[in-house]
Amino acid sequence: QVQLVESGGGLVQAGGSLSVSCAASGRTFSNSVMGWFRQAPGKEREFVAAISWSGANTNYADSVKGRFTISRDNAKNTVYLQMTSLKPEDTAVYYCAASQARFIPRRDPNEYAYWGQGTQVTVSS
Repeated sequence: QVQLVESGGGLVQAGGSLSVSCAASGRTFSNSVMGWFRQAPGKEREFVAAISWSGANTNYADSVKGRFTISRDNAKNTVYLQMTSLKPEDTAVYYCAASQARFIPRRDPNEYAYWGQGTQVTVSS
């Protein structure tokens, strides 16, 4: 079992920056692909970014590429999402997820077995 707890969400103006974190406990965090997803009101959950166990491989949704950066610190069992140049359409609940895969950052939420409770990110125009 893996427990994931997100933190760092909040309200920011368009063009601003915000970082969210996900602290993991339980199963071996350092062996897992980790991902960030988001869900806006009335919309389906969508992929944002993912990172391999070592951090060597990353994958981003086209909508955030060049603006968001995913990283991880296996010594701290934490994965981060640094968000810059935020837009109102980035407003959503952001979820951290852990996959049982190790090497290839996955985009499909069905490939993730464990989920956090989510943290709200609101970008005002």
